Amino acid sequence: MTSVADSIQSMKAKFNPSAAAGLDLVFGFKIDDNTHYSLIVKDGTCDVKEGENPDAQVTLVMDSETLKGIVSGETDGMQAFMSGKLRAEGDMMLAMKLSELFPA
Repeated sequence: MTSVADSIQSMKAKFNPSAAAGLDLVFGFKIDDNTHYSLIVKDGTCDVKEGENPDAQVTLVMDSETLKGIVSGETDGMQAFMSGKLRAEGDMMLAMKLSELFPA
C-alpha cells in the first residue's frame, strides 16, 4: 500500500456515519497529478475506490504531503485551500462537508 492509499484509508477510518445519513455523494481525490481515489458516501456508509470516478461531484487536487497533513490533522484544509496547496474542482460547497463527515 502506498502512503497515499494509507492516508485515504486513515480518512475512511475517521468516517462519521451519522453525519452521512441520507447523503449520496462522491468525493474525488487527485493526488500528485496521477493518483486518483474516490470516497463514495451513501446513506451512512463510506466506500473507497481507486481510480478516477466520473460521478465525483467535487474533486480535491493536492500533493501527497498536503493530503497526509490534512488527514493527520497537522494541516488545516481551509488554510491549505487558501494558500493554494489544495484546489477543488466541482461543487466547492461539498468540500466543506468533508470536515463533518471525516472529523479529526
